[in-house]
Amino acid sequence: MAQPHYTIHQHQCHFGWSRDNPPVQTIAPGEIVEFHPLDSSGGQLDANSTVADIAALDFGKINPVAGPVSIDGAEPGDAIAVTLLHFAPSGWGWTANIPGFGLLADQFPDPALHIWRYDAHTLAPAMYGPGARVPLKPFCGTIGLAPAEPGVHSIVPPRRVGGNMDIRDMASGTTLYLPVEVSGGLFSVGDTHATQGDGEVCGTAIESPCALAARFELIKDAQLKFPRFTTPGPVARHLDVNGYGVTTGIGPDLMAGARAAVSGMIDLLCAQRGMSAVDAYMLCSVCGDLRISEIVDAPNWVVSFYFPRVVFE
Repeated sequence: MAQPHYTIHQHQCHFGWSRDNPPVQTIAPGEIVEFHPLDSSGGQLDANSTVADIAALDFGKINPVAGPVSIDGAEPGDAIAVTLLHFAPSGWGWTANIPGFGLLADQFPDPALHIWRYDAHTLAPAMYGPGARVPLKPFCGTIGLAPAEPGVHSIVPPRRVGGNMDIRDMASGTTLYLPVEVSGGLFSVGDTHATQGDGEVCGTAIESPCALAARFELIKDAQLKFPRFTTPGPVARHLDVNGYGVTTGIGPDLMAGARAAVSGMIDLLCAQRGMSAVDAYMLCSVCGDLRISEIVDAPNWVVSFYFPRVVFE
């Protein structure tokens, strides 16, 4: 395993993207940096937290990112290639239903919290309630560069230069290409997860502190319009061994279709597994995949929600 040239620690985190954030480290292309970001609660939740702590969250401290790191020679129009080398998970995490947040926020107005514990070395599936075992795949939910627009920008929404994209395939071996808008790029990373389903439908995954190491390369004059990435191999093999149960939403509005597909799966899990609705909702967020199945047969589109049967088998 290649050794990092630099380490960025938990206290070197910030809470907003800005072209004016001073870099905590300047590196040369080809160098490796190890990051130790806070979890997405900014350290407000821990392995002993209860649902009462959700109501007390300070949203000004949500989603901190470690950095920024300046890459020597990076200028607007270039791209920075970030290869995620490895993750070192902590062995615990949390999933919450946060009032006012998530795809079905109107249906789930009350806070809920699940604390996860897992083996950080073997990454054996994590237990959830009676009978559920969720396969793990550590990754970083927020990863990106500073935007050129002046001011301080929220870390919550993603943008052209990356950010809070919550793509579960930002895992070991993936190379992410990010468009540079400011000198040095000003790279930051955080919001690490033990795993997540595509869509992160309740708004949280298994939010889990993880250290990670990344190598940086510079691609001059790439003129990249949006982030792109390559994966080192199959991306869902840890979930698809026993197939999926799938619900759908069909109609002229993709968002309404997504809500219908997820609601259908929640109803199915409640009926088949005796789960509460909010527990099913949070479970869907960490291991189910929301997909656009058809977007060409006007006027109606099909959104599907894939739940991996391996979780209960």
